[in-house]
Amino acid sequence: MRARNVAAIVALLGVGACKTEPERGTAIAAEPSSQPAAAVTGKVVIETPARGPVADVVQTFQAREAARKRKVVVYVGAPWCEPCQRFHKAVAEGKLDATFPDLTLLEFNLDEDRDRLAAAGYTSEFIPLFVRPSKDGSASPQRFAGSVKGDGAVANITPKLRALLSEN
Repeated sequence: MRARNVAAIVALLGVGACKTEPERGTAIAAEPSSQPAAAVTGKVVIETPARGPVADVVQTFQAREAARKRKVVVYVGAPWCEPCQRFHKAVAEGKLDATFPDLTLLEFNLDEDRDRLAAAGYTSEFIPLFVRPSKDGSASPQRFAGSVKGDGAVANITPKLRALLSEN
């Protein structure tokens, strides 16, 4: 009985997640601007990646952020994804700074970067996708994807992100 309840909850959470394709008629919001990591400490930082092979870009980025004593997570979202929009708003408003003061997210736009993300293993059925990269910059198995839509999106993402960061 308990296993059935857990399965039902997991199924319901998946229903609210954004598929990796926008729904017809979905409004596309403007892409949030990235913040320079060099000038920010004690805050969650979202940076837009450079062009080139994702694994190479991520590996270079990880080396830079390690020197700054910051944790790196690759974040794949899209402007049309409601949980992604809510997560961005929470970061912009500083609502996650106390929880993740040394986190830098390297953000990829699924619509623009789909092929190069796939080449490095950063794929999922749902977004947002959060992945701890391997040392070579490719995607590791340490990841989670999807969130609920609506006001609970950030509250749904936060404990999963905390757990992801605590994995070895």
